[in-house]
Amino acid sequence: MSFADLGLSDELLRAVGDTGYTEPTPIQASAIPPVLMMRDIIGIAQTGTGKTASFVLPMIDILAHGRSRARMPRSLILEPTRELAAQVAENFETYGKYHKLSMALLIGGVQMGDQVKALEKGVDVLIATPGRLMDLFGRGKILLTGCSMLVIDEADRMLDMGFIPDIEEICTKLPAQRQTLLFSATMPAPIKKLADRFLNNPKTIEVARPASTNINITQWVVPVKGPAFEKRKALRALLAQEEVRTAIIFCNRKTTVRELNKSLKEHGFSSGEIHGDMDQPARLAELERFKKGDVNILVASDVAARGLDVKGVSHVFNYDAPWHPDDYVHRIGRTGRGGATGVAYTFVGPDDVENIENIEKLTGQAIARIEALPASAPAPAAQDEAPRRARGRRRDRVAEEAPAPAPIMDAPVREDAPPRRERTPRRDRDERPRGGAARERPPATTDAVEDGGWNGPVPDFLHVGLRY
Repeated sequence: MSFADLGLSDELLRAVGDTGYTEPTPIQASAIPPVLMMRDIIGIAQTGTGKTASFVLPMIDILAHGRSRARMPRSLILEPTRELAAQVAENFETYGKYHKLSMALLIGGVQMGDQVKALEKGVDVLIATPGRLMDLFGRGKILLTGCSMLVIDEADRMLDMGFIPDIEEICTKLPAQRQTLLFSATMPAPIKKLADRFLNNPKTIEVARPASTNINITQWVVPVKGPAFEKRKALRALLAQEEVRTAIIFCNRKTTVRELNKSLKEHGFSSGEIHGDMDQPARLAELERFKKGDVNILVASDVAARGLDVKGVSHVFNYDAPWHPDDYVHRIGRTGRGGATGVAYTFVGPDDVENIENIEKLTGQAIARIEALPASAPAPAAQDEAPRRARGRRRDRVAEEAPAPAPIMDAPVREDAPPRRERTPRRDRDERPRGGAARERPPATTDAVEDGGWNGPVPDFLHVGLRY
């Protein structure tokens, strides 16, 4: 089947052809025709299956007929995070270049003035995070009575972040006669309840069993019994393998992200970091460095687990086993995308046994264990080791877990020394309580859960009121 078989317009087929895609993915082939027929849709698909294009493409053709009015967007797409909203905006920019559609992006961290001006001109497509949308609606800056199409994307992530009450309120302010598309990687009971309430006779499309992992991803569990510096040593041994071209490393805490990235750099690896404490321009700049290949390793917290769409990621490392099993599916889904193959490693210590059991229960498969790590290889551009100082000196007893503020680059980092005892870090915004899937995540009522301040210039594709 080709895109031409799906009923898309010639202008849209031309835009798709410019990207180099020739055949639709299963979710695209199944979802696009009923969306064009104005059916409500429930799309259940694992990450990396081309889900975004499955609603962006038909929306462009549907919205090609009609005219926008001031403060009354014709369609609304709800995304849980700014990164996902920006990614959808990129898709509209790419596929809508031969259509004259206007678009506005409502996300936290951006001054409201420009967003309000774009809304006053009228937009065909409004892409928003729930918190900022509710804020502007409460100020009387936006009307939803003219919105004939609603997309709720990453619904299970919305549930995790506590946005379901906001979404329910938004749905009540939209016209009853509308087309609603709901997409989710999993279908927990609250999402099913949401769909039953707000969708009209939806067509359910499922291209993979809920919570299943991509069959193109080879998965490994790496048992780690020693202290933290042994875990880092094991990570470096795996990263030094020739087949590791690009890698994303996930950590549960922002403090771990910062410390691990610093350690990797000290050992000669080309790495960057992204976490919830970074403002949006800094996050986007770091992502751009990774996409361009300026760095080939990205250390990330779960703020980046969903929404990162980077081609060619060969490996994913769960440096910390995720506390919630559904996060495992989304983390490793950063590799093996678009039909490519990938490898995922998960480090499991004595405290992670319950977490990995919950993951295997959710995915319905046992994950193979690595019995022996590959022989350690020197990291890229590693420094030559200098003679060690006398063992009696205290600085030699400081383990890698507490590197000096200004590391001496010609001195090796000791791996056989005990780690320095650290204070328990305060709970981070993207941390989660221990105890497996049974614990509930902290509720969040605005997109401030993911949003930091916006203190820099806005990239081109984020400008509101965009026209192509």
